[in-house]
Amino acid sequence: MVGNPDFLMGKGQDQGPELQELETPEGELYLRFFVTAGEEFALPATGIRRIIEQSPDRITAVPNVSPLLLGTLNEQGRVIWVADLGQFLGYPIPLNTDRPEIPVIAVEDQGTMLGLAVNQIVGTDWMDLDELQMARTTPDAAAPFLKGEWPPKQNSDQVLRLLDHVAVLRSARWAA
Repeated sequence: MVGNPDFLMGKGQDQGPELQELETPEGELYLRFFVTAGEEFALPATGIRRIIEQSPDRITAVPNVSPLLLGTLNEQGRVIWVADLGQFLGYPIPLNTDRPEIPVIAVEDQGTMLGLAVNQIVGTDWMDLDELQMARTTPDAAAPFLKGEWPPKQNSDQVLRLLDHVAVLRSARWAA
């Protein structure tokens, strides 16, 4: 079979007339998610340790901590603090915890891990940092934690904001 010239040339009855080439993605890989119903954000995939879908009753409330924190979560023997990312960024409506599962994005920097509870995870996308612009229409509370935003795609007015997970982790807001 290997000696068959049709095999070596890629010819055969199951092969289509054109060979498909794999496209090389441009840019870097980002996780896209909604903090509120209409506010989409992205995080670099390199800063994400895991994505967890947890039942709200698995997040243990902790008294006398920042109201931005929903509680703690035990994930594979490691305790992870879980925060309401929308509230942290200054959006007035708290995350709806009255549902079967809450998406939590665990980010980490220098051994510190934090779970960011979000409204909905969209998926991953390759984005080009060269297209990133200054963020224009964000709450003032969110501005220190944004690296910029990508302009809307065709047939949309929705911008995609790039979140700085290291700035979120190191924020003094967690002590409040």
